[in-house]
Amino acid sequence: MDYHIFQTINHLAVSDSFLNPLMKFLSQDAEYLFFLGILIYWFIRTTSNRRMVAEGLISACIALGLNAFIGLLFYRDRPFVHHHVIKLISHVANASFPSDHATGAFVIATSILIWRKRDGWIWLILAAAIAFSRVWTGVHYPSDVLAGMFIGFIIAPLVHGLLKAWKFADNLLNSIVGFYERLEGKVWKGKDVSNF
Repeated sequence: MDYHIFQTINHLAVSDSFLNPLMKFLSQDAEYLFFLGILIYWFIRTTSNRRMVAEGLISACIALGLNAFIGLLFYRDRPFVHHHVIKLISHVANASFPSDHATGAFVIATSILIWRKRDGWIWLILAAAIAFSRVWTGVHYPSDVLAGMFIGFIIAPLVHGLLKAWKFADNLLNSIVGFYERLEGKVWKGKDVSNF
């Protein structure tokens, strides 16, 4: 069934080929929008934004580490290894399950959703588009991206909840963010910001 759904989505690259440039962008480059978003939120310099970014990065590290572990335990070849597919982007034939792109996008989007509901829904839509494009372009099965989505949805709230419940970790994270902000304040204090 997974392969049949894959075929249906992947064959849209023929029937709706006008969308292929968008799907290639989403599949290969849209993840950089998440990196840009993280930087923008961080440099807006509010306590909640900094905390959100820190939690998101911690969550992403844990989620992608979990992906690597799952990939070793349940190795699955990519669709193009055993099937004839419409492959729109180049990709090495490494582990397909779960999708790192889907996991990374959904874990960051979910972290944003926890802190900023309205923004979070926009990021979740982009994450879903990235996940869908990975099937469209022929590099993942639907279950690969669904597993990535699930991992992202689970890890971000879990990290948020654990940090709230475990005071030592919460205080440590606040101390790290506070230390960075003190350093940042010293750097900016020594500069003439009127030129920026």
